[in-house]
Amino acid sequence: MPPARYARLAGWTLRAARKAYRANGREQRNRFRRSLALAGALSAAVLSGFHTNLIPTSVSEVAGLQAPQVVDTLATEQVERAARPLRDIARGARELMPRLAIVLVLLATAAIVARLARPVLHRLLRHWERAEAVTALVILGLWVLAIAASLSVLVGDVRVLVGSVGLVGLALSWSLQSPIESFTGWLLNSFRGYYRVGDRISVGDVFGDVYAIDMLTTTVWEAGDPTKPVAAAQPTGALITFPNSEVLRTNIVNFTRAFPYVWDELTIGITNESDVHRAAQLCADTALQVLGETMSLPASTYQAMLREHQLDLDISIEPRVFVVLRNGWTDLTIRYLVPTRERRTWSSALAVAINDAVNAPEHRSSIQFAVPRRHVELMRKPE
Repeated sequence: MPPARYARLAGWTLRAARKAYRANGREQRNRFRRSLALAGALSAAVLSGFHTNLIPTSVSEVAGLQAPQVVDTLATEQVERAARPLRDIARGARELMPRLAIVLVLLATAAIVARLARPVLHRLLRHWERAEAVTALVILGLWVLAIAASLSVLVGDVRVLVGSVGLVGLALSWSLQSPIESFTGWLLNSFRGYYRVGDRISVGDVFGDVYAIDMLTTTVWEAGDPTKPVAAAQPTGALITFPNSEVLRTNIVNFTRAFPYVWDELTIGITNESDVHRAAQLCADTALQVLGETMSLPASTYQAMLREHQLDLDISIEPRVFVVLRNGWTDLTIRYLVPTRERRTWSSALAVAINDAVNAPEHRSSIQFAVPRRHVELMRKPE
């Protein structure tokens, strides 16, 4: 055979071997890829919780299926499994839409009824001092009923609703303890009438005239006392707001609610050399001239109120003077009854009148105001 023919035959053989090698490699790569896909699909199916009937359980079943068929089957089942929750959510949303519509109708009805009920209740109870509290309770009860009905419509099971409301109420009562106490204090004040707008009160460290009362707080125009820049019981211009829970925790002093008058005292000091009897009578006569007409009617009213409550106390309808001995002088204390917010005015007027009376020529020699004294003794040093 000629050499050229041998060369052509060798070249053809080499090309055929190369093609066969490439085809064999391509087939092996395809098999490897299919094996990887099959292993991944089986692993995904096992991990995702597929039911065992979706995966062939015997070697013959696996051998009877082609790898692409197994991959396609498992992929289709996995997609359906993933889409099932979405379909359930969509179905639940469609079923929930009518309930949501009913809930919106209930809440809208409650809002309209509450808006209409407020002016009606105010008109019916306008002459009753507890009208605001009753109106608030009625509207609160209306909203509670509307919310309970809405939750029952959404939940559909009354037992679950009762348990949920109990747990939610326990959590809210713990987290909203201060607002709940303030609301309770507002209710007690509304029905018991501890104080009203315009009353002069003392609650804890707060002293002044009530300016506003809402469901959670009370605002007071502050009045002075010896610990403040304004020492007398007159407005300082400051507003103090305190929670209504203080009604449950501290004493409440109302100076104007049942009786808008208060007992006050003015003390003056005279020397021990003065005529005490004459000084006491002079103070009593001067106080009667200044306060007699202002004090007589309120004192009689106060005495009648005490008798009505079976408190038979010694109440004088005129100013009285009490004598107290001190070290180095004598105190004369004048006790009288004046309007609560006019204590300083009457105290000042009475002090001026007594000063004029004591300094009058006929009393100047027998009555003298006490002044600070210092006794000094000079002793000679013994020789």
